[in-house]
Amino acid sequence: MLELHQSIAPRVGIIGAGKVGSTLAQRIAEKDLADVVLLDVIEGMPQAIALDLMEARGVERHDRQLIGSNDYADLVDCDIVVITAGRPRTPGMTREDLVQVNAKIVKSAVKSAIAHCPQAIFILVTNPLDVMTYLAWKASGLDPSRVMGMAGVLDSARFQTFIAFELGCSIADIQTLVLGGHGDLMVPLPRFSTVRGIPITELMDTETIDRLVDRTRKGGAEIVQLMKTGGAYYAPASSVCLMVEAMLHNQSRFMPVAGYLQGQYGLNDIYMGVPCQLGYQGIQRILELPLEEAEITALHESAKAVRKGLEMAESLVGFD
Repeated sequence: MLELHQSIAPRVGIIGAGKVGSTLAQRIAEKDLADVVLLDVIEGMPQAIALDLMEARGVERHDRQLIGSNDYADLVDCDIVVITAGRPRTPGMTREDLVQVNAKIVKSAVKSAIAHCPQAIFILVTNPLDVMTYLAWKASGLDPSRVMGMAGVLDSARFQTFIAFELGCSIADIQTLVLGGHGDLMVPLPRFSTVRGIPITELMDTETIDRLVDRTRKGGAEIVQLMKTGGAYYAPASSVCLMVEAMLHNQSRFMPVAGYLQGQYGLNDIYMGVPCQLGYQGIQRILELPLEEAEITALHESAKAVRKGLEMAESLVGFD
């Protein structure tokens, strides 16, 4: 259980100082949420990024401490640990292609981190997200409420963006919901996606909605294709930051994250994107929506793809 220290500032550890990790460190510090430990295996890089961000404090007007490190011992007293370490996608590569490389990285990172901050809550960002979150949970030995994956927040934000593009309205008026695995079989839910409370099914025809749903499913790949040397990092970092803020401030916010299912939606022993209530203890509860038959079918198809990745990860590194 996350217990905020009364005498010292909240502390967030970020494993992986690449573009997602370093951008997240900036987001957390400049929103004045917590002190940050930025950890990476590359000597000098996290130290340089932390120093650079520290030198921006006078301009950004905050007093948060940022430490760059290559030593897991520096994660001591972290309330939350975010794992972004791993190989990013390149053009033509699916998230599932990353299992072989990233499973070993994530398992090692979790075991090393948990030895120094057993009280922390873990958020996974490394792809394939749902598989890596399950692997991290197994490696940590923690209650599943304290291990989660960032996926649905990002996917919902992308859906939100594409709706705003289409309707030409303020994104502040749009709420969206995307469930399922963080991949091409994710399940955007138009019935639960609204503009000032009005379902988008009342504002757009089926063909338009289907086009936006398809673009949402391929949102990450679209950026990979454009960038050619990596993937998205601004929106993923913002999505993780929202989750961190909800827990550090005990906001009890509902948002779609990869949570552990134990019968909800007819699924067992799997991590997938579902509506979760987040507070200082981690996942406080999972909300089970009244899905229609087609939506449940799509969610179960997404689960099948996740289970294939789980089988591959178990054969490569095991879940002990």
